[in-house]
Amino acid sequence: MTTKNFPALKLNQPLDRVAILLMLVLAVLMGILVFQGDAVKASVRNFSWQNEKIGADNNSFSMTFSRPMNPKSVEENLKIDPPLAGKMSWSGRRMVYTLLTPAPYGEKYQVKLENARDKFSEKEGKSRAIQPFKGSFTTRDRVLLYIGVNPEDQGQLILYNLSQQQKKVLTPKDLVVMDFKPYPNGERILFSARPKNNTSPLEGQLYTVLTGVSSDTVKPEEDSSGRMALILDNKDYQNLKFDLSPDGETIVVQRGKRDNPGDFGLWFMPAKTIDGSKPTPQRIKSQPPGEFIITPDSKQVAVAQGQGAAILPIQEDGTKPLDFLPQYGLVQAFAKDGSQAAMVRFNTDFTRELFLVSNQGPQKSLLRTQGSILDCQFDPASPTLYCIVTQVIPGQAYQEQPYLVAIDIKTAQQKPLLMLPALQRSVKMSLAPDGLALLFDQVVPLDPNVPPQGNALTTEDGQPITNSSLWLMPLLPADPQTTSENKPEQLPFVGFSPLWLP
Repeated sequence: MTTKNFPALKLNQPLDRVAILLMLVLAVLMGILVFQGDAVKASVRNFSWQNEKIGADNNSFSMTFSRPMNPKSVEENLKIDPPLAGKMSWSGRRMVYTLLTPAPYGEKYQVKLENARDKFSEKEGKSRAIQPFKGSFTTRDRVLLYIGVNPEDQGQLILYNLSQQQKKVLTPKDLVVMDFKPYPNGERILFSARPKNNTSPLEGQLYTVLTGVSSDTVKPEEDSSGRMALILDNKDYQNLKFDLSPDGETIVVQRGKRDNPGDFGLWFMPAKTIDGSKPTPQRIKSQPPGEFIITPDSKQVAVAQGQGAAILPIQEDGTKPLDFLPQYGLVQAFAKDGSQAAMVRFNTDFTRELFLVSNQGPQKSLLRTQGSILDCQFDPASPTLYCIVTQVIPGQAYQEQPYLVAIDIKTAQQKPLLMLPALQRSVKMSLAPDGLALLFDQVVPLDPNVPPQGNALTTEDGQPITNSSLWLMPLLPADPQTTSENKPEQLPFVGFSPLWLP
């Protein structure tokens, strides 16, 4: 058997030499990577509030990282300017930062993260830091609404941007606004108004008007402010009172039939329709209602009914209340999360008592007065309830004097903030969405010896208005042990029924 000799392998071709060289270079690089380990720095892949405009409803942001992080190093190195207190929670590579209180309005915020470390470098005993990250976001402007009193804007709905010092008149001169509610994003207002040449409060119709204000989710159309739409007319029924659900999806209206004054009740309808057509109201079949307020979940309505307060579903059949509280005659306010409510009890000794009613825990008495409890609002930033209460002035004639009080709902301690002018029961207040300021008005009633003008403005209780000033009170934490005072300042415009935009 003969042995065949194979020719020797030749590597003299240029392409062969290049391939061998590339393989050697790749082998060296792979060796260096294996020797050094993973040298790629961790980074922030997504920041949920980047370049966003947020409001009080936005209470948390998230950061998604390129790899699992050391939580403690992130907590130690995350910087927010101006500072916002909060707490972190983790789900894999995603961190959620939840604010303890709403972010103050009218601010620009910078978010920085440097020197945080990932878990891999920790295990390898290395101090490799994250790629430096910088982000930014803003909060909504401080914007308020009120009804004008001056002759040039009498009865008109006015928007004033405190952050930009800008004023907008939203409604026409031929309408007198009686009440209004902002939609949650502040892009439009629901309001009731009557013709200026008709002084009857029973002639109101419901409208919406665009504000032209941008929010985190709604961008305004150019020159959109003042664009109106009729939502509910008064041809067959008179519109008495209304409320807008917190989610901005449902309107509840108290209506009375024109040809039968005894036939009145609650109606509900969508706040807006998909095709832009006028929504159709549906009646809630229930006992005749008194004062009412939609619950925070936007699915129920709390109604003063008979000798108590009923919780009705917002649907046609309300004959079977979801709950009935016979010991309370009025629901003043709900906490934002719906876990607590401020309710008024009318006692047999003719006093009124304010209670904190919780779905977890016993009911707690907060305040008792021989006067009236006009309004209450929960602070979103602290366990505080702000109320306007009246006290009876000693003397032969029955007179009430209103005052503003902050109540610690944990301890029931009261801190009087401001005494208001006597005989002024129509005070309206509004707590800022970030909890840092309070608006209220001081209405000057018409002299009873002076006959009212045909188109005179009136308060909700029908009191004619001569003039009215608006006041802003910065709020400090409600601590009964402190001696610090909240001093209100008068705003440089005239109006009544002030309300913060969300």
